[in-house]
Amino acid sequence: MDSAIIYSIIILYFLSMLGVGFYFTRKDLDHSDYFLGGNKLPGWALAFSERATGESAYMFLGAVGFIYITGLSGIWILVGMFFGVIFSWLFLAKQFMNERKKYNVYTLTDYIAVKFPAHNFIIRWISSLIIGTFFIFYISAQFAGAGKSLYSISGFNITWGTIIIAVIVIAYSCMGGFMSVVWTDVVQSFLMMATFIVVPIVAFTKIDSEKISIFESLAQVGNHADSWTGGLSGVGLGFLLFANFAWFFGWLGGQPQLSSRFMALKDEKELNSAKIVAIGWTLIVYMGAFLVGIFGMVLYPQGTLNDYEMILPHMMSDLLPTWLVGVFISAILAAIMSTASSQLMVITTSVSEDIIHKSLGIKLTSKGLVKISRISVIAGGLLGLILALTSDSLIYTLVSFAWAGIGNTFSAAVILIFFWKKTSGAGVIATIVTGFISAIVWNITPLETFITSRASTFFIAIIAGIIFSLLKPDKEIHLRKDQPSEHPAVQ
Repeated sequence: MDSAIIYSIIILYFLSMLGVGFYFTRKDLDHSDYFLGGNKLPGWALAFSERATGESAYMFLGAVGFIYITGLSGIWILVGMFFGVIFSWLFLAKQFMNERKKYNVYTLTDYIAVKFPAHNFIIRWISSLIIGTFFIFYISAQFAGAGKSLYSISGFNITWGTIIIAVIVIAYSCMGGFMSVVWTDVVQSFLMMATFIVVPIVAFTKIDSEKISIFESLAQVGNHADSWTGGLSGVGLGFLLFANFAWFFGWLGGQPQLSSRFMALKDEKELNSAKIVAIGWTLIVYMGAFLVGIFGMVLYPQGTLNDYEMILPHMMSDLLPTWLVGVFISAILAAIMSTASSQLMVITTSVSEDIIHKSLGIKLTSKGLVKISRISVIAGGLLGLILALTSDSLIYTLVSFAWAGIGNTFSAAVILIFFWKKTSGAGVIATIVTGFISAIVWNITPLETFITSRASTFFIAIIAGIIFSLLKPDKEIHLRKDQPSEHPAVQ
């Protein structure tokens, strides 16, 4: 395979991402544009951005690899995630859009804090510190994963690959903020979708041409690869389904990099078009990921690869022409970069909006906020890069429970706020703190072997929120739509 062609296509992709960022540096962006797109982004673009950000490289490497070694029963992890995506778009997106307009906020933390003014200070600081800290490690993991993926696929030096990709992500995020992140995500989401359309078709064509029976091949693998239930029944099957469906809880509004896309929606017309795009994209990509894993198991017996998570890159290299391999390798890198850039924007808005502007009350002009935000992007990105290069094992240890510690914890808070009128500020604080602590406890003790933290954290956090809301109800009325925020305004 001609590596020069692959590298040329990857470089072209990198330059196009930088080009998007450079385009927005020439725009006169205010803080509303930089944080949340200023109500200027179409719904379909926000939908593509949310989906590209939500899936990351996990779908290309982790999920496909899991299905490759598991067989048909691997589908249930995708089912749980799919229902979570549907629920978020059908039942949460409109609420986020309306609440953002009602309270004039730009971040999930800001919304929760303004919603409960008597507790806004502690909510803002606790939420910002938890999200900011863990997202630094999330970003580090994305950078490290990008370097390793590039090395595994093309043999490019891990350290230099990590540095180059990190610099590009930092650059286009810094230049255009939310606007450039969303539009680069649009390009990246098309690459991701194309991968999961083309590769399964080509793989099936090869299987069909060689007269291979898919179900007979799965049966020969053993380990119940040909069973939709993994050969389990009764309680065992229940645990299997619950463990995989538990991914559902992390999609319920608690991931700030995803909820920001809902908050950026302009109106109900844009929301309706976004729903169709998001659900359609997810269905195509998830079906494609499942088929890649199954067809990979048929074409390449287990033991063929040293790392089962590299089955998709292996299939691309074996089945596709060189130029197309370069395009789809860019798609894998795109999945990583879209997530990293979105997480970087979460840190940026937490620092500039939630802490400097709102918590510390420092008055800045709109241009001043954009300047502080760009500095925050560079600082956060460089810190993530340093951690990626020096503390790989620590990063993955912490990231292993960050999904529960952030996603499920804040999902519990969002569900309570949206659907239970008795939720109080004290209840929200209890939800966040309890969820964060339980995620840590669950992952450093044998409890994780009995029931996944992805489910336990959500329920523990929501129960704590209900109890404390009943014990310590709010005494004052929440901010009304026509009631101005007590926080200092941008001048």
